[in-house]
Amino acid sequence: MFRQSIRRFGTTALRAAEGSTAYAVRVSQAQGSVNGLTEAIGNTPLIRLKRISEQTGCNVLGKAEFQNPGGSVKDRAALFVVKDAEEKGLLKPGGTVVEGTAGNTGIGLAHVCRSKGYKLVIYMPNTQSQGKIDLLRLLGAEVYPVPAVAFDNPQNYNHQARRHAESLDNAVWTNQFDNVANRQAHIETTGPEIWAQTGGKIDAFTCATGTGGTFAGTTRYLKDVSEGRVKAFLADPPGSVLHSYVQSGGNLMDRAGGSITEGIGQGRITENLKPDVDLIDGSLNISDEKSIEMVYRCLDEEGLYLGASSALNVVAAKEVAEKLGKGHNVVTVLCDGAYRYAERLFSQTWLESKNLRSAIPKHLEKYIVLP
Repeated sequence: MFRQSIRRFGTTALRAAEGSTAYAVRVSQAQGSVNGLTEAIGNTPLIRLKRISEQTGCNVLGKAEFQNPGGSVKDRAALFVVKDAEEKGLLKPGGTVVEGTAGNTGIGLAHVCRSKGYKLVIYMPNTQSQGKIDLLRLLGAEVYPVPAVAFDNPQNYNHQARRHAESLDNAVWTNQFDNVANRQAHIETTGPEIWAQTGGKIDAFTCATGTGGTFAGTTRYLKDVSEGRVKAFLADPPGSVLHSYVQSGGNLMDRAGGSITEGIGQGRITENLKPDVDLIDGSLNISDEKSIEMVYRCLDEEGLYLGASSALNVVAAKEVAEKLGKGHNVVTVLCDGAYRYAERLFSQTWLESKNLRSAIPKHLEKYIVLP
């Protein structure tokens, strides 16, 4: 009896070991071995959001861009704008990259520049948190917080970044909003990854846009490869004009109001978005109340700790799924995690200051853990 038990245990252990080895091989083949940080950018998982999928009767999938080395989808754009400058001979060894950014693009550039040996100078609105400034400096960037003024003002942080680059030798202003290398990053990487991960079985793609690169580049690839079958829906926060632009057939209104989301929304059609505006099948305006509720829902139901922009994208994907009806596959972008925004998103005081406390359902109030 004892020997039989040992034999059974040995067989079970062997099968477990074989299964573990098969799993390890599968993971290693999928992720591979890369030469340095820049080659680790991209190839992020596509996560099926179980509760939202069950609720809508569709497969709602989120591209886990928070798993990039710099923690966001902006790593892709950062790499491509630097590579573009190198290929054009604008940036040589020991050079300086200059950008105007309020958030994740700067962090992505900081990682890429350290990996490639470039200096980085960042101009950003002085309305941003000290935590962001500290993080960029910790990553080796030279940071200049400047007064937050409109884009048409010469003192806008983007224009100051351009002038700084022009004053230096061997320097480039990467110009994330209108440098179409940003869009190209998603034509060459994000779009093909999504198509491969879904086996071509994708019915719709949706996400918000700031620079326009992620939405436009991914949409362009998916439209081309599917011969127009995949639908594209632009998601927009309060204070942005893009939803009204799409809905009105091209009338650009003045920007008014604001949102809790960061890095998305726009008051103009950027050069990254312009080539693909005609590919947009529709748009959705997502309220801050819906976005903040989804931050809490994703944490509670999916175990996903997401920022407000990512949550807005999930709301949009849910609404697109409901619009299309059961049985469809809808993909969105999980831009980044909540780590850089936790002191606000889970703060009682901050939620009340934004009149969003009542947007949190009773059963999710347990996550409001900060005063």
